[in-house]
Amino acid sequence: MAGVVVCVVVLALASAYGVLHKRRSGRVRVRGRDDGKRLGGAELGGELGERATLVQFSSAFCAPCRATKRILGEVAEMVPGVVHIEIDAEAHLDLVRELDILKTPTVLVLDADGRVVRRAAGQPRKADVIAALGEAV
Repeated sequence: MAGVVVCVVVLALASAYGVLHKRRSGRVRVRGRDDGKRLGGAELGGELGERATLVQFSSAFCAPCRATKRILGEVAEMVPGVVHIEIDAEAHLDLVRELDILKTPTVLVLDADGRVVRRAAGQPRKADVIAALGEAV
């Protein structure tokens, strides 16, 4: 009987963790440790946007990275003055460590001056990215 109780408790905890992880993945949010970090075109390998820049850290075998690239490309086309830059995380490990990128895809929303104003770990929704851009301008 005790074994059944243990199994039920473990399944309940695993389910709760899964639901929490799914809800948090891809949410665009402010992180305290990003305050004051500024990135330029030289570090990113491309020019910053007039209004904002969407920086995506990807890896070669990441399926959500391809979907994120499509979403961010669509947003960059829709919103004037916004640029999308994709960075291969494996090829830029120093920048990954400096910015504390823990998983791919990770999206950074930069303002016109290159300051990190928002961050999303996981595949973000298009509406969340557009809302974050409104706050970056």
